[in-house]
This record gives sequence, C-alpha cells and structure tokens, in this order.
Amino acid sequence: MTHAQVSVASEPLVFISAFAPGDQGAIHAYTFDAKAGTLKLLHRTPDVLNPFFMAITPDHRFLYSIYAPTFGGTEAEQVAAFRLDGRTGKLSPLNRQSTKGTASCFLEVDATGKSVLMANYMTGSVASYAIKSDGSLSEPVSFVQHVGSSVDESRQKGPHAHCFVISPNNKFAYAADLGLDQILCYQIDPATAKLTPNQQSFVRTPPGGGPRHLTFHPNGKWMYVINELKNSVTLYDYLPDSGILLERTTIDTLPADFDGVSNTADLKITPNGKFLYGTNRGHDSLACYSIGSDGTLSLLEIIPSLGKGPQNLAITSDGATVICANMAGNNVAVFRIAEGTGILQSAGTPIEIPGPSCIRILE
Repeated sequence: MTHAQVSVASEPLVFISAFAPGDQGAIHAYTFDAKAGTLKLLHRTPDVLNPFFMAITPDHRFLYSIYAPTFGGTEAEQVAAFRLDGRTGKLSPLNRQSTKGTASCFLEVDATGKSVLMANYMTGSVASYAIKSDGSLSEPVSFVQHVGSSVDESRQKGPHAHCFVISPNNKFAYAADLGLDQILCYQIDPATAKLTPNQQSFVRTPPGGGPRHLTFHPNGKWMYVINELKNSVTLYDYLPDSGILLERTTIDTLPADFDGVSNTADLKITPNGKFLYGTNRGHDSLACYSIGSDGTLSLLEIIPSLGKGPQNLAITSDGATVICANMAGNNVAVFRIAEGTGILQSAGTPIEIPGPSCIRILE
C-alpha cells in the first residue's frame, strides 16, 4: 500500500531590509505565523549595503534590492539581483547594475516578471531594466532625468522621484516626483522594459504636497497618492485605456490639533479594497481609512505605529494583517485588521531590527 504525499502549506516568508552600511546592512527573512501574529528570523543575508527598497518577481524566483555603499552620496548607486533559494530565505547574488543616480529609493517588477523599474530620489530620475532568463539584470534600457521645481524652497528646488509604480493592466508606469509636485506617466513595454512618455505625460498634485508613494485600488479605477510634505492623501480617477489621471479629492493624515513636524511615507490598501492605511513619520502613527463606493476616503482612526518613523507597510494577501517598518525606531510592528471595520489592533511586542525600510511578503 502506498501513501499519497500530503502537501502542507508553508508559512509566509517576510523579507525586511535593514537600511544600514557595511555588515549591518542586510536583508532579513522571517517566517510569519499568521495565527499568532509573530515573526521568526529564518535567514540573514549580510553585506547588502543600505538596501533601502526591494521587489520580488511574481513567480517568487528572484529578488531585487537597492545597493548603496554611500546612500545619497556623489557616486551612482546600484540595483542588486538575487536568486531566491526556495523558501529557505537564502539569497544568491546574480549581478548589480548602476542606477545612474543617488538616493535610489524604489523598485517595482512588472506583472510578467520581465522588467524592473527604479526611482532615484536625490538626483530626480527614473530607469528601467530588463530581467534576463537567469534573473540577472540588463543595463538600464530607459533612463529619464526629470527637470523642474515647485513651491517649497527647502524641499522642492529640483526633481526628487520617489516611486515608480506599474498600472494594474501592466501598460503604464507612474513616477511620483516630490520635488515637482507631479505624477509623471510613461508607457511601458514589459517585454523589452522600454519606457516612452504617455500622451498625458504628467498630472499635477497639490502645490507643496510633495507626492511620495502611490497605489492603485484593486478595482483598477482609482489611484491614491500620499503627499509627504502636506501629510495628505489625494484620490485620482484612473482611466485604464489611456492611462489618464483625473484629480478628485484630498484628505489629511494627521489630527487637526497636531502642530508638530511630521511627514508621510507609505500607503497600502487591503486586497478587498475596503480599507487604506498610511504612515505618519514624526507623529509616528498609522492613519486608517475606509474606502467608499465612489473611492473617497473616510477617516477611521489614527493610532500609534509602536515605533519611531513608520516607513513602509505590507498587508497579507488575506487582508487580515498589516506589518509596519518603524525605520527610525529600529523595530517592526504587526497589527491585526478587524474584519468588517478595518480597525487595527497590535498583535504583540514589535521585533527589533536595525533601520527596517522595506517589507516584502512572499506567500
């Protein structure tokens, strides 16, 4: 008599980058116990210098990370390619390519797993790379230097590209430029990684707002942009055939009576499209919203992030958990999302990790 093999679902892996130089800079892999809401260190890949941001291919075979010996210095930084060793959390280096800029701060892989997009904050530029069959990266296929300024003389004297996100239909790519108060739009050919300006080449954001990160609603009709300098979230209608964006409303992320210094960082939407969460660095909190049938946001609560400088968020595919990287506070906090209400509750004591800057969940 033979016994059929029983397939046991593996626990999700959570990759978290430690934004630090030298051996302190590393990519940590954790197993995530969803029931307990706990992270357990599985493997640490050291000497990934200042890995500010990461991206993983849809087939979970390859991971890409920023690699910066001197983040925001005078020398161009790099994108590092790694092969994932199954579900061990181990990373095998493949190659590195120049970002042709500094303070490289964002990476995105397209839905086919053939292209990588990158944004440079300090030098205000974006680039694309083709992914080779072995997971290694080509030299930059397209490179675009943004030009201009905006109204905040201390932060917007020049371009500062802060994210580069691909549309749900995999046809367009949108770069939020904090220095220009613009979302710049490109057409992308995923097979070649070539970028070309869209017919609507940019849309303006609120003056002095400083757009930082953006995300699309699961229904593919709306885009939300979090504005770092003005601590707000702006809603746009997104027209998938043309890639055109139409500005609608803006809502604050801070309490009305707060008079300190704070800057937003990240925003994420639950897979069911009902709730949005944004981070406030300075106020050190999470702004929690419900999303109406027309896409508008209604504030639910603003709660402590359980650490200083909440930098990046990730939500599990079941929409039950949000993980928050408190970069300045050197910890990562896990929150449960109440079904139906979207209210957050801490799942326990945050784990310690130096300068957590990016979270990627592999399920």
